[in-house]
Amino acid sequence: MPAPIPVFPLQGALLLPGARLPLNIFEPRYLAMVDDALAGHRTIGMIQPKVPEQTVPDDWPPLYDLGCAGRIVSFEETHDGRYLIGLRGLCRFGVAVELDLHNGYRRVRPDYGAWAVDFERRDEAGIDREKLAGALKSYLAARQLGADWDTIEKTPTEELISIVAMVCPFSPPEKQALLESRTLTERAELIISMLTIDSAATPAPDRVN
Repeated sequence: MPAPIPVFPLQGALLLPGARLPLNIFEPRYLAMVDDALAGHRTIGMIQPKVPEQTVPDDWPPLYDLGCAGRIVSFEETHDGRYLIGLRGLCRFGVAVELDLHNGYRRVRPDYGAWAVDFERRDEAGIDREKLAGALKSYLAARQLGADWDTIEKTPTEELISIVAMVCPFSPPEKQALLESRTLTERAELIISMLTIDSAATPAPDRVN
């Protein structure tokens, strides 16, 4: 794994090992970041800033201590100069130290040592797939959202967990908790809990008499 790496601080964005995250890049400093990554190790660290919601964005917000490094696996340049990239999650990292800016973007020296587990096969044996599907159905129903259940049922368990974790509009602290889950089973249990709590807290839709 490379070091140092550029980081893209983006609140509410979650990249997990083995999962894929699409990004729309348009700020000049992050266009430069992608250019530099493509010219080198093709790796970018996704990490959330510690900024409260509903506040004016800080250009240099403090970062969480844990992020996930991803490799650029797809790239497209649009007619208006934006980059559409896909990152595949490789390994989580702790922030050992933040370095000076380079071409306007932030960089860190990552510490991968505690997260070598991300390169091992993840055990799905302890995951209650039926309970996860039930919690997801309740969550979507409470929000009046539909889903292609034929596709969901065919989706491998680990992939389904990553998709739910990354796509559902959980709060930034909840997203961080999912990233920090040590094992796939822990992440699945946390997702089930989040879905269940959210479903119970969502008001029932008004009925038309």
